[in-house]
Amino acid sequence: MMRRLLPKRGVLATMFAMLLIAVWFIQLPASAASTAHTLTLDMRQFEFTPGRFEVQQGDTVTILLTASDVVHGFYLDGYGIEQRVEPGISQQISFTADQAGKFRYRCAVSCGTLHPFMIGELVVNTNFPFWRALAMLGVSLIGSLVYLSFGAKQS
Repeated sequence: MMRRLLPKRGVLATMFAMLLIAVWFIQLPASAASTAHTLTLDMRQFEFTPGRFEVQQGDTVTILLTASDVVHGFYLDGYGIEQRVEPGISQQISFTADQAGKFRYRCAVSCGTLHPFMIGELVVNTNFPFWRALAMLGVSLIGSLVYLSFGAKQS
């Protein structure tokens, strides 16, 4: 009787393992509906306000740059965007956030002694890994419950 349970449990375990692999490798859509964001970024010695902002991958981002005190520059790592900003004269840049990750933006014009520490962060999020992990957790839990209940009924 014990030999008969092992092949059935093995087949069941193999089925759920294959389902987990399918969930892991399933193709996800390139992007959800993109949104347009307009952000205002104020630069002053030696800070950006806000120091961090988040968008979703695929969003169109427009940043209105202002300088409150001296001439500053804006450079966004990973996107190669650079703009010089003079006090009282706003500048606008636009781009599509097509790369997921964390990107630093920094002052690109020497504005004083603490200039090297004038750094902010753009976070481009994608929720696909979260949903994929959640699906894998769900399949694992259901598989475990079925596996255990199948074994309890056979005992």
